[in-house]
Amino acid sequence: MAENAIPLLDLRDVETSYGLSRVLFGISLTIARGEMVSLLGRNGMGKTTTVRSIMGLTPPASGSIRFAGDEIRGLPAYRIAKRGIALVPEGRQVFPNLTARENLIATAANYGGAQEPWTLQTVLALFPRLAERGDSMANLLSGGEQQMLAIGRALMTNPRLLILDEATEGLAPRVRDEIWRSLERLRANGQSILVIDKNVKALTRIADRHYIIERGRVVWAGNSPELAQASAIQHRYLGI
Repeated sequence: MAENAIPLLDLRDVETSYGLSRVLFGISLTIARGEMVSLLGRNGMGKTTTVRSIMGLTPPASGSIRFAGDEIRGLPAYRIAKRGIALVPEGRQVFPNLTARENLIATAANYGGAQEPWTLQTVLALFPRLAERGDSMANLLSGGEQQMLAIGRALMTNPRLLILDEATEGLAPRVRDEIWRSLERLRANGQSILVIDKNVKALTRIADRHYIIERGRVVWAGNSPELAQASAIQHRYLGI
């Protein structure tokens, strides 16, 4: 099979628990190379657990997680990251005692083997505000600046797949718009992206496909035009 015909990420029947509490009940989803996919659902439905399962932070009890055709379920998180998956976690989790510039330099690598890798200069060109605040300690940045920094830090690893958990939560409208524009540029440049967010309008504008999960199960999947027209589905599962 040609490489481009193999999904970049392929989850099949993934089940994950916290202790005796099962959270995911057979999650299946795929992301193609160069595709932007969203994972939607109300709080507590298993979105973050799905991401943690992919990253090896909460290892699944069963199922398959294949990345670029290779099984990665069971690998430690650092080896999964080195395969070329980068996570922008919920809450940003930047290094507070490093400057913005030091945060970016600290993660510099080329795990995805990019021919034109991200550099400090290209990340600062994507987020000019970080260039202005490069010498500021990360804990003194605004929430929006910290989110830009978290995205930039992930890009500095040159990932094949970028995962964002709650991409714009808690940000001012102007900053949210800036984040969406940056993600649109990344998608246009061929970056594969899995994004969790509550802004269905923005997601249907820039993402290719969407999965909705409810109580640890995929209950709907489709493309952006289908989701935009599925008002009953949005109301039932997303509260819109």
